Amino acid sequence: MKITTAGTMPSRRAPAEYFTGTVWQDLVIEAADPARLNAVRVSFEPGARTAWHTHPLGQTLLVLSGCGRVQSEGGPVREIRPGDVVWIPPGEKHWHGASPATGMVHLAMQERQNGGAATWLEHVTDAQYAAPVGT
Repeated sequence: MKITTAGTMPSRRAPAEYFTGTVWQDLVIEAADPARLNAVRVSFEPGARTAWHTHPLGQTLLVLSGCGRVQSEGGPVREIRPGDVVWIPPGEKHWHGASPATGMVHLAMQERQNGGAATWLEHVTDAQYAAPVGT
């Protein structure tokens, strides 16, 4: 058993290579092999978002606070709020982030396969991000 005491792990600024805007990440767990679980609390300032990406074994998002957006390639931009749970199937190209006027915090949970939990792709354009929210 391992207990990580609150406040002992520093927050890190998410890399601009994979994110637009100001985003902070707090590692929750990165389980050692043979386990594969990786979970990160991600805090997006208004307008901040991920680049397009996929996960080899899927991803679950639990919205903790604020108001955000999520989109799968070819689908509508969807609004997400506290308590919402988003399941993204393996290999599905998607992005997620805050709304234009409100920050958003979510817990991102995914599993590693062959050492990786995500494949990062191109940045979400301003036009893609600003698309009307659909259902």
